[in-house]
Amino acid sequence: MIDQLLEFAQNHPLLVGAFVVVLLAWLAFESRRSATGGVSSGEATNLINREDAMVLDIREIKEFKAGHIAGAINVPADKLDNNMQRLEKHKDKPIIVVDKMGQHGGGVVTKLQKAGYSGARRLKGGHSQWVADGLPVVTR
Repeated sequence: MIDQLLEFAQNHPLLVGAFVVVLLAWLAFESRRSATGGVSSGEATNLINREDAMVLDIREIKEFKAGHIAGAINVPADKLDNNMQRLEKHKDKPIIVVDKMGQHGGGVVTKLQKAGYSGARRLKGGHSQWVADGLPVVTR
């Protein structure tokens, strides 16, 4: 198998080169995106305990009911525009946006920041990282 891969690379250097360039660009983009604006589970815990941060869970209702961070408000990402009034009283507080795996929260954070919620941040790794870190979830 390795021999076939090397033979392919020798026969198609432009295709392999283009693939490598695209791969490196994607990796750079993802690393930059994950480094900006996110908070770790530990940082989120500090924000919740010390600065009374509000947790906004943007997962679907079914996933939210299966387990969520205590005190979180559930507004699915596709229904955020229609539910912004629910967040008005938290405008001056930090807001931690929680999605399933930390990949979709960035768009919601950007939308919130444009609407004046300057303290909005996403949870790196999302709900799955929170659970992996052994932090508590509730099902009520």
